Amino acid sequence: MASSRIDTFKQMLESDPENALVRFGLANEYLKAERYEEAIVALNDYLQRSDDEGAAFGMLARAYEKTGERERAREAYMRGIEAARLHGHPSMAEDYRMTLQTDYED
Repeated sequence: MASSRIDTFKQMLESDPENALVRFGLANEYLKAERYEEAIVALNDYLQRSDDEGAAFGMLARAYEKTGERERAREAYMRGIEAARLHGHPSMAEDYRMTLQTDYED
């Protein structure tokens, strides 16, 4: 099922390559399918083109965690905190801050 949804998003992206919501949807489907490397590529592509409010940074951090890239995950959470604060999402920023404090304190 996930593969067909991924294919659908890819087709949608072919017809509208600048559609940020489609890029976000494709990345989300990759995450659900546990295709983390592809999710990382898709999320970074989305983030280069969009003014994300924080959610995509959390998704990117989790994908990096799944691939063992903890330093990149930490960076994504920090960028997510900044984006969430900038866009008026203090609870998201706090969730990411708590994750960093709990899971990334050395």
